[in-house]
Order: sequence, then C-alpha cells, then structure tokens
Amino acid sequence: MTPQRIGFVASPAPVAQEALVAMEARYGQCPLPEAEVIVALGGDGFMLQTLHETQSLDIPVYGMNRGTVGFLMNGYAGDGLRERLAEAEEEILNPLVMTAVTEAGEVFHRIAINEVSLLRAGPQAAWLKISVDGKVRMEELVCDGALVCTPAGSTAYNYSAHGPILPIGADVLALTAIAPFRPRRWRGALLPKTATVRFDVIDARKRPVMADADGRSVRDVVSVEVRSEPAIRHRLLFDPGHGLEERLIREQFV
Repeated sequence: MTPQRIGFVASPAPVAQEALVAMEARYGQCPLPEAEVIVALGGDGFMLQTLHETQSLDIPVYGMNRGTVGFLMNGYAGDGLRERLAEAEEEILNPLVMTAVTEAGEVFHRIAINEVSLLRAGPQAAWLKISVDGKVRMEELVCDGALVCTPAGSTAYNYSAHGPILPIGADVLALTAIAPFRPRRWRGALLPKTATVRFDVIDARKRPVMADADGRSVRDVVSVEVRSEPAIRHRLLFDPGHGLEERLIREQFV
C-alpha cells in the first residue's frame, strides 16, 4: 500500500533542514504517533537517534541521506517518495541492552542499536574480566577497551577495531577487543545472540573505565552486562536491492 500519512524528522544540519522544508511542502507533515511511516533526513547518527526516540511507536522508519556516510540511509530524492515507500523492504533490528554499575553503586540501563563499548577513561590501560552466560572466559584483558555489537553495528566502531562484519540475519553478536595489549593477538569472539556478556573492571579506581551505548556514556563503571533484547523491534525501510544485507556484503569488498 502507498502510505499517505508521512511524518518527517530532520537533523539540525542545514542541508537536512532544507530537505525538511521541501518535503513538508510537497508531501505534508503528519504527527509522528499518527503516521504510517517516519522519514528521517540526516546521517547515520540521526537515524540512531530517531530509532531510539520512536521505538515505542512501532512505526517503520525510512532514512534519506542528508549526512556523511549514510549506511542506514537511502539515497535522497524529492520525487516519487510515496512510490519508494510503497516498494521499500523492511528490516527488523533487535538492539542491545546495557546494564552498567558505577563505583558509586548507581545502576544505568541503556539501549544500543549498534554497539556497547567499554573504553579506558584515564592514561592507563583498562583491565577487564570477561564472562559469558555466567562463566568466566577471560580472567584479564589488558586493552584500551572492548565492545559488543549487533550485525547492524558491525560495520561501525567494531569494523574500525578490526572486528568481523556480520550478516544481518546472523543470530550472533561480535565481541571485539580495542587495541589489546594482553593477550596481544586476541581479537575477540563470535557469540550466540542469546548470550549475556559481562565485563568486570579490575582495579577500577586506578584504571577508570567508561561504558558507551550508541554515544550515551556512563563513567566510572565497575561492571557492565550486555545482552540482546528481542522484545524491542526497530523497523527500518530500504529501497529494493539496497537493504542492510547487500550493504554488509558490499562493505567487505571495498
């Protein structure tokens, strides 16, 4: 069906705001809770922001690139939007849930569509103990950090840290070390999507660590648990032949 009620959102970037004005003039503007589809104008960062802010609406989001990389976006064009939306293919993404405990005993819960990362927050390397489903798998990882990512996030920070690109349909998560010092050659592991990963920070006061979920940080953590959340479904729309599966494959040949 061709959607009639479209809700537009845009990043603050001038090029995105210009596109917003043009799209609203041409297609109208529907309040997001009443929309059949949300069109996000911006880059990947704005798409992640939009998905977080609208996850309770259960409305598909179609991105149009008015940013830089645009991995999660479709190409921008003013013509034929309703037809493109009618033909678009839907991808379902399940995010990660992070539970972080700080040295002060505070507990923070965060949702991450791309990855949860732990990063040293001082001049010294982080010391991390890693457990999977309650079993200690690595007593001590000395590193700049480590991350757990979804398939959708595997081409982002994970890839720059030499982690693997995951097919979008794979029921796995990637656990990747960031600049590991000991074990020096350890680059991480592939884990079942159902796994719960726990990081315990060793000597947290001397070697402070921050946890980050899609850009939202918690400082001075002593433990972090990460798991996939199948109850949350982010619905992304892509032009036929340009979905995440194709993009993930293409990224491995450039």
